[in-house]
Amino acid sequence: MVAGRAAAVGVDIVLPDRSFNEILPGYDESLMTGILAAKKVMPVVLAVTVDGKGKQRALFRKFQLVAGEKGMGLALFPRDADQVVRRFDERLAEDGSTVATLTGQLARGLGVNATGGIIDYSVGSVFSYVPLHKVLGWVQANDLASLRQQFEGKPVVLGSVLPSEDRVQQPVNLAAWEDNANLAPGVLIHAQALRSILGHGLVQPVSSWLVLPLIVLAALWWFPKLKIIASLSLLLLWCCGLFAASLWLFRQGWHVPLSGTLATAFYALAGRTGLDAAIKLKERRLLKSSFSGSVSPVVMEEILAGKLSPELGGERKYVCILFADIRGFTTMSESMAPEEVITLLNRYFECVVTQIHRQGGAVICFMGDGIMAIFGAPKPEDNPCASGFLVAKAMQRAVEGLNQILVAEGMASISIGVGLHAGDAVIGHVGSFGRHDYTAIGDVTNVASRLEGLTKEVGYSVVCSKAVAEALGLPDELVALGPQSIKGHTPVEAYGWDQR
Repeated sequence: MVAGRAAAVGVDIVLPDRSFNEILPGYDESLMTGILAAKKVMPVVLAVTVDGKGKQRALFRKFQLVAGEKGMGLALFPRDADQVVRRFDERLAEDGSTVATLTGQLARGLGVNATGGIIDYSVGSVFSYVPLHKVLGWVQANDLASLRQQFEGKPVVLGSVLPSEDRVQQPVNLAAWEDNANLAPGVLIHAQALRSILGHGLVQPVSSWLVLPLIVLAALWWFPKLKIIASLSLLLLWCCGLFAASLWLFRQGWHVPLSGTLATAFYALAGRTGLDAAIKLKERRLLKSSFSGSVSPVVMEEILAGKLSPELGGERKYVCILFADIRGFTTMSESMAPEEVITLLNRYFECVVTQIHRQGGAVICFMGDGIMAIFGAPKPEDNPCASGFLVAKAMQRAVEGLNQILVAEGMASISIGVGLHAGDAVIGHVGSFGRHDYTAIGDVTNVASRLEGLTKEVGYSVVCSKAVAEALGLPDELVALGPQSIKGHTPVEAYGWDQR
């Protein structure tokens, strides 16, 4: 190195702690002579390390005296939690105090104060090493030209590049001669850290007082009440902007730690989203518990999903309307107490409403002993008439089961009539802003009601219109009744089921 006129020499090979003259006579003197010759013209720093207990290992006393206090330094770097070396810092003592390091001593020997910071791995290209045997060949041949061409004016670090010795995990691969999965020789970290220090300097973290406003700004993500897609999109743009700004600042020699800012933004957004979701869930549960008995399940589902507009008005839909009531109920109720009437009606409605809901129908209203249901709204169906007809038959079977219980209790049995009609109707809210109902308005509703009344005259428990019969494919179980006159309407072609 003296012959090559190197600027400085760092020996990243820990020298022995005892003399080997007895094994190799002249070894100590030869090494000390070389160190002394080098120290006269350049900074020379010898590596020291620690033992298994973390205590600094001593060099052979003569080597220490020759090297001097400024000629020794720990060949250590702090490691991050993932065991990767990214930083240079001489605060390596157990109490956090500063100790001299190999890289730090080299930098100071070259006139640069080595303060802690992040090693800039973007400085320079990958390293290629000069094999020792080649250097010794130049020395033996007294080839000063090759030595000076290779080393003159440059700091030189001597160390091992053996595959199983002194390997350290680094963020990038600095070794040009091998693919080492970033587990590179430790000597390269010293070289890269020194290159970074001697260049534009180590990357310095910005003051925590500058990071605090970013964290406060990130915390503001708690307040916007945006939909989750909009929130995530804005958060993504914000994070991209932060990363771009931090990358630019890194190029200027400043490191902005973003983990706290990003974590704050994430938890603020997640917390706000979670709180809003909890509030909405609570509102849905309250709404469901309050109104589940006031509207049919299919209507409640549409309300909770936000698909059913609360405003007055509606939309035209093709639906099947069902009307049903108890025959002769007025006469029957004359001989019953009001409490008995209510009990009987509730038992009856419990039977038939279950059948309506089972087929996806919606009960629109109760009118005394009558009931109105709709199929095909608010949720559309492929064939609402099929659902309505199935329910009409199921209601009759349910009433037969109820009659067996009533007769066993000594009460009179009941019979019902069901009318069905299909067509376009306006489905929506009717009434005032202070009080309105979800219902179906149109001729289809009037005709269905009149067909239910027709069941008494024609003697069939279920009467449907031609529109319903054709939607069912005119099954054999339906009996054509021909055109039937109904109050306030032109005659309607009707079909009957279950003659009584």
